[in-house]
Amino acid sequence: MTAPAKPGTPASPLSSPLATLTGVGPALSEKLHKLGLDKVEDLLFLLPLRYEDRTQVLRIGALRHGMRCLVTGEVLLAETVFRGRRSLLVRIGDGSGQLTLRFFHFSRAQQAQFQPGAHISCFGDIRLGPAGFEIVHPEYRLLREGQSPVLYDGLTPVYPITEGVQQGRMRNLVGQALRMMQQSPPVELLPAVTRDKDGMPALAEALLYLHQPPRDANLEQIADGQHPCQQRLAFEELLAHYLSLRNLRDLTTLEAAAPLKQGQSMVDEFLASLPFKLTNAQQRVCKEINSDIARPHPMLRLVQGDVGSGKTVVAAIAALQAIADGAQVAIMAPTELLAEQHWHNFCDWFRFLHIEPLWLSGSQRVAAKRQTLAALEDGSARLVVGTHALFQEGVSFNNLALVVIDEQHRFGVHQRMALREKGKQGKLHPHQLVMTATPIPRTLAMAAYADLDVSVIDELPPGREPVQTIAVPEARRPEVIERVRSACQSGQQAYWVCPLIEESEVLDFQAAEVSFEMLRSALPGVPVGLVHGRMKPAEKEKAMRLFKEGKTRLLVATTVIEVGVDVPQASLMIIENAERMGLSQLHQLRGRVGRGAARSVCVLLYKQPLGQLAKNRLAVLRETNDGFVVAQRDLELRGPGELLGTRQTGLPQYRIADLLRDAALMPKVQIAAEALRSSGTRAGDAIVRRWLGDAGRYGKV
Repeated sequence: MTAPAKPGTPASPLSSPLATLTGVGPALSEKLHKLGLDKVEDLLFLLPLRYEDRTQVLRIGALRHGMRCLVTGEVLLAETVFRGRRSLLVRIGDGSGQLTLRFFHFSRAQQAQFQPGAHISCFGDIRLGPAGFEIVHPEYRLLREGQSPVLYDGLTPVYPITEGVQQGRMRNLVGQALRMMQQSPPVELLPAVTRDKDGMPALAEALLYLHQPPRDANLEQIADGQHPCQQRLAFEELLAHYLSLRNLRDLTTLEAAAPLKQGQSMVDEFLASLPFKLTNAQQRVCKEINSDIARPHPMLRLVQGDVGSGKTVVAAIAALQAIADGAQVAIMAPTELLAEQHWHNFCDWFRFLHIEPLWLSGSQRVAAKRQTLAALEDGSARLVVGTHALFQEGVSFNNLALVVIDEQHRFGVHQRMALREKGKQGKLHPHQLVMTATPIPRTLAMAAYADLDVSVIDELPPGREPVQTIAVPEARRPEVIERVRSACQSGQQAYWVCPLIEESEVLDFQAAEVSFEMLRSALPGVPVGLVHGRMKPAEKEKAMRLFKEGKTRLLVATTVIEVGVDVPQASLMIIENAERMGLSQLHQLRGRVGRGAARSVCVLLYKQPLGQLAKNRLAVLRETNDGFVVAQRDLELRGPGELLGTRQTGLPQYRIADLLRDAALMPKVQIAAEALRSSGTRAGDAIVRRWLGDAGRYGKV
């Protein structure tokens, strides 16, 4: 984490291994390694989880439930009781009141310490017990006659720990590291102009304050992450992550790619065959992509667009330009259902151009997979659509020039970089187009996707009516079923989405298979279908085909239909247990309807009572159909990890910064990063090493 020393200068003691600290042997070093601690400086950046106030003794009569504090008193009584389980109860008093100390694990020797008349100091959480306030398993110390309890000058830090490492040991080690830091402060890597502009404290000052805050420190401000010392560290950490992604972007601009310039006539034929015209936003994004792929360097572009904005057509246009140049295209989606949807679309769109897309997935039959792999390797396959199987071992391309990744937040940076490396031909790398129907707020995109150029399709096709969204308690389920019956009998189609496939005793969700049986029974004469992730591909394909053809009027499904499935006749969406889902997922599901001429409705069925978070979530969906508004509110309500996808293995993990809390820092981080990158110094690289170490290049495969 420390910047390397210049030749001829001694290395900083902060870069020494932890074994140089007193009391650290091989066994403790191994335990500390589990916490990501290997060097002395690592301890400085292991900030406390919270703080304890051991600067004063509280009178027992002033205690309140939920306090965590230090008290003293005289032992009045000690007894072993057997009420449910064996426990030792020690009653103490200080003249203002009495308090019980409860121990479930104790020895005879320990019990013998608590003689009536003995004085004791103890620290712990105050809770209300059967006989008044009590502390369960307090930290305690017996006091000699006239001895005062140990009081601290500042607040006591509580650190993350691992098995075999106690708080006392961790505080001792951090204390040693802080003393070494005061003798040899870490190098200031932020430019002075950046620090001075916002009045940032020095790095050593910020670290010392957060490890040893004074007794009058504003703990509420620290708990909110808003203290200037925390903001100073968060700024540098965000800067390190941003710089690492920009460095990755720079590396790609130094690499070579095949310029794709020959496909305009084929694109014109394709556009003329479509029953609609591109929106202005689609045309703008197509121009941005065309400009990228015409260059001799790999494109790295993210296309954001709300549900139904027409991202797939934009990808098809880019694919045609590569195919027209005699190259191969790979299109990857996170689920087989979405990949199949794309495959069918491309088959229909490109049939008149005599382009036959191939299919590749993990569940494919061996013989069919072998044929696809051979066609990719000899170059006879021009376009392949599939799942993550596209970048697994055994897949070889002949001339891969363009990689399209849909719903990219479901993949990690490592996965999409792996597919990119698969397409490398000599010194040539493929262009890469990644797409998401989960709009990402600007500050979050700046932090998470700084290695990508970003295009936004911010316009829906003309004639698209906003979906009316209503929230209904599950007690009114019969009314909802009648609404489904009426819609299906009038020629419309409907989805009924459930979170689980089967009944669960653990989660009280409405199961898809139970709902399927219930709806078949409740709606005689209405053809009901079922689709979920555990079905065989052929079964899912058949269920979806029957629904698309209108032979099935109601489709009961799990959230596998969240993205990609396009049935214009479907105008009613019922979502069970909507209170348990995130905003972006609900918005994605809602986007499966409203694709035809009929007025569409999304019904959010919820179980009472609703918590405040669930109320806020459902209110947002009732108020807006704008995916960017939904994404911003999802970010505020649930945080960036959920919005970007819990399966996003490449999402950077922050130790101090918080993407939601510290979003306001990102514009300043971007300015500081560009200043560092143009300064000609190596300070930016040193900042990346300090915070990320060997993980500084996310794209390393």
